[in-house]
Amino acid sequence: MKILVTGAKGFVGKNLVAELKNRGYNDILEINRESDFSLLEKFTKECDFVFHLAGVNRPKDENEFMEGNFGFTSHLLELLKKHDNKAPVLITSSIQAEKDNPYGNSKKAGEDLLFSYSKDNNVKVYVYRLLNLFGKWSKPNYNTVVATYCHNIARGFDIKINNPNADLNLCYIDDVLEEFLRALEGKPTVQDNYCIVPVTYQIKLGELANVIASFKESRSNLSIPHMEDALIKKLYSTYLSFLPEDQFSYELKMNCDQRGSFTEFIRTPERGQVSVNVSKPGVTKGNHWHHTKNEKFLVVSGEGLIRFRKIGSDEIIEYRVSGEKLQVVDIPTGYTHSIVNVGESELVTVMWANECFDPEKPDTYFVEV
Repeated sequence: MKILVTGAKGFVGKNLVAELKNRGYNDILEINRESDFSLLEKFTKECDFVFHLAGVNRPKDENEFMEGNFGFTSHLLELLKKHDNKAPVLITSSIQAEKDNPYGNSKKAGEDLLFSYSKDNNVKVYVYRLLNLFGKWSKPNYNTVVATYCHNIARGFDIKINNPNADLNLCYIDDVLEEFLRALEGKPTVQDNYCIVPVTYQIKLGELANVIASFKESRSNLSIPHMEDALIKKLYSTYLSFLPEDQFSYELKMNCDQRGSFTEFIRTPERGQVSVNVSKPGVTKGNHWHHTKNEKFLVVSGEGLIRFRKIGSDEIIEYRVSGEKLQVVDIPTGYTHSIVNVGESELVTVMWANECFDPEKPDTYFVEV
């Protein structure tokens, strides 16, 4: 199947081409601003489906709106008609098509032209009035406020919030791709004669800024965004794609002493805390118990001995653990416990606790195993 994609280097086009290849569609005919447009003549003769994503939304002259959004669409359809190619055509329009402005008028003209083409030539067409899109590979100060906020906040630049209470309707690029692939299979989501992306989100502008700012702060407070919230999850993925390439990494505070080190890695209010514990040979750590706090230990390097004794009992329980065979050991409440490095190299243990450490209420009582 040969798939023609116009605007293949743009935000939507780049994501679409990548996902089409992921799905096994390898015969993709790409047209972008730098293409030799004689290729369009060739591609419109060969293609089996058209994703018409090319358009103009930030021109130097308003006349370019109609030329880019209506004129190019007209040329594309004329070529398809010339070659008697009845390949389905999917076009990306905008919610601005409902408004009386130069950009909206040009998009509406492109829509009307496509609907007429469909009727006159008995060709399937899919018109998507897309909302504010966001996701990886978008351009700050061009595609969406999400891209602008992510880019600026990641770099410590100021952001502009004109009306913090303004409502934003957002659509994530991966949700768009899923819908486009349904259309490619002839199963689009249709509403009032237009195709739609069924998954959308609403957020206020001020809240959006605060959420993205919290992503930057998470590197210092070790928090992890609430991934059960689909919008937060997708915004965080987008934010990470805007990190400066020399700032992918960040340091953690290592609490070091003669025994080794203890380093907090992740803190979450609802899922607890993850830390990394390093013990030198012969060192014992722990010898304490908890009322409610519970933990999981995972030794990833070295050899260790985890020892338990129920409070009020003399019986000692031992678990020998090693990085050679990964296994998780639960640390039940009511048992004093310790971990001893019985090997010749450092013992590295990943530790999870069901709650973040609170110095005001540590729930930790020191008693020898």
